[in-house]
Amino acid sequence: MRENSVDDPRDLWRAAERIVNEVAQGLRTLDEGAAWFTLLSPVERRAVLDQVGGYAMQAHITAEDGRAGVARSGVKPTANPSVMICLDPPRHGFTALPAEEHIKAFRVLVSVFSVADTRRRRTHCQGGCGHAWHNLPSSDGP
Repeated sequence: MRENSVDDPRDLWRAAERIVNEVAQGLRTLDEGAAWFTLLSPVERRAVLDQVGGYAMQAHITAEDGRAGVARSGVKPTANPSVMICLDPPRHGFTALPAEEHIKAFRVLVSVFSVADTRRRRTHCQGGCGHAWHNLPSSDGP
């Protein structure tokens, strides 16, 4: 098994949760998050896309968040993941995209989540909150 592969799906879930939230909070760059993602197996990539898509939807992304996130992502606005996330309402189904589009989908989803989560931290969690993922210490690794 590859070094980056995980035996326990919960380990992948925890790693993805941490990495995505570190990117959203500026503790890790999007390129660092994408580099981690590219080392995953195809099955793990689909699981992470599903997870990050859930985070984005849970953050109540808007079409405006979608456009701002796509602009940050480095992915062309005409790419499938970019178009899907900017629809009103945003579309799901990123795991069904061809494997060659998964890295684009990851970059778009994490970027859009970052925009929406930042907005929600300013509005809903202003002055502190009980969301553990909003209070991450910096980390040197996944």
